[in-house]
Amino acid sequence: MPESAPVDLDLRLVRYFTVVADHRHFGRAAAALRIAQPSLSRQIRRLEQELGARLLDRTPQGSRLTEAGEVFLPRAKALLRSAAQAAAQTRAAARPSRITIGYTTNLIVTPAVRELRRQHPEADVRSLHLPWNEPRDALLDHRVDAVVTRLPIGTDQLNVTILYDEPRVLLVPLDHRLAGKESVTLDDIAGEPVPRVSDNPAWNAYWRIDPRPDGSRAPDGPLVADVEDKFELIASGQAVAIVPAGDSLRSFRPDLTTVALDGVEPSHVVVATRAGDRSRLVAAFRRCADALLTGPRSLIAPGG
Repeated sequence: MPESAPVDLDLRLVRYFTVVADHRHFGRAAAALRIAQPSLSRQIRRLEQELGARLLDRTPQGSRLTEAGEVFLPRAKALLRSAAQAAAQTRAAARPSRITIGYTTNLIVTPAVRELRRQHPEADVRSLHLPWNEPRDALLDHRVDAVVTRLPIGTDQLNVTILYDEPRVLLVPLDHRLAGKESVTLDDIAGEPVPRVSDNPAWNAYWRIDPRPDGSRAPDGPLVADVEDKFELIASGQAVAIVPAGDSLRSFRPDLTTVALDGVEPSHVVVATRAGDRSRLVAAFRRCADALLTGPRSLIAPGG
């Protein structure tokens, strides 16, 4: 294909490729996309034909990016982000009184959302749950206009403000040797493996406390993709984890418990928006969040 020949890329196929690249596995990517694996394989082949390059190689462990795939992946994500921004900004111009509030697991935005609706009854105020690792991308992609989440989050191109702190605690199965103690220290878990996530060194450093204050490394636990997998690993005795005290674990995992963790700085719950966003609704939500989202017990909005 001549370099100057125009290429009409199907953005749906580009998105499929980024999901496979992120999962490094066609089966898991197909499950995430809710399509059949053979269909996903055909769509990736179509994209490769459009580009004139092989992007992925299958391996016994899953799939691997080719050299061409490594080059295309960041450009594919930038292309999808640009398309999402174009669509979102166009919709915003047509519907200036709409805002979407994102939030991550076990964080409650209801009081601020209700107050925003009370103050702006004409506005279309929506909320959207986000996976733990998507707040920044969701903001930059214009899927949400504000997000309440926990640090760490990359602050480049964002306006991030701390709302309140939560202690970090140790999560263990009920039959663990430390379960039931009033508190523990990092020395008590020096040899305990702690789960990891892939491709997020800032998260691993913060939530594994790696390295430890004395310079030692946190023992590597299994790689996890989501919160449920982490809880199952811990419940089965394969690891322990450091989590926010605000997590409502016992309501859905009665086989887990938490122990106070001494000598560790608390985690921070923040509100984040796009830098330079001048939306009156975004500004109003930031004020509502700052006034009303002050901790796990802030459940009822004034007048609500």
